[in-house]
Amino acid sequence: MTAVFAHRGLHARARENTLAAFSGAVALGVDGVELDVRRCSDGELVVHHDPRIDGRAIAEQTKAELPAYVPSLAAALAACAGRRVNVEVKNLLDALEASYDASGDFAREVVRTVEAAGRANDVIYSSFDLATCEVLADAGSSPVGWLLDLDVEPAGAIVRAAAAGLDAINPYVGVVDAALVERARGVGLALNVWTVNAREDLVAMLALGVDVVITDEPALAMALRDQGPDGARGAMA
Repeated sequence: MTAVFAHRGLHARARENTLAAFSGAVALGVDGVELDVRRCSDGELVVHHDPRIDGRAIAEQTKAELPAYVPSLAAALAACAGRRVNVEVKNLLDALEASYDASGDFAREVVRTVEAAGRANDVIYSSFDLATCEVLADAGSSPVGWLLDLDVEPAGAIVRAAAAGLDAINPYVGVVDAALVERARGVGLALNVWTVNAREDLVAMLALGVDVVITDEPALAMALRDQGPDGARGAMA
């Protein structure tokens, strides 16, 4: 059955990627939570999507310098107790990013933090950076999914992810169809699809049986899933 992950927590009711958003998602009954981890200048791991806050790069600040609403990774994992967590490691060689760790130390520290929290069995790692995915796969026992940017051709990515020994691909909903699902299944890869918000997209992904839908509409996703195939067909009418 397709699992429903709340994208950055239940941010319809609280600021995204905060302890309140994660606690709200858990209370709603989601299967999992998706969150984003970054590294501060003092090595602390924090949860935030964008590389900057109020114009200042997170990578150039200490944890103490960040706003109080920005949680540590350890605190975020605790807030998601009892639920699976997709930990996206924000390490990408990109002009919009303030830093890039080519050594793998950032990814390995994420793995150490997850394992110290006793969460290795219910965490899924992901990153847009394939090299970071490979480090995560080598450093820990949790499954790893290559998060596919829009300029990455998904069929070719399946081949590359399988060759790298990864466990999943995480494609954008707009590129997922039955043929892609079949290709991924053929090489043993799971599909964790982002960001699935529209009712018709949720219905389509549920019908395809993808492993995870990452969504800003977790309540709708769970309701459609619980209706089963007949309810889903009705929702498309």
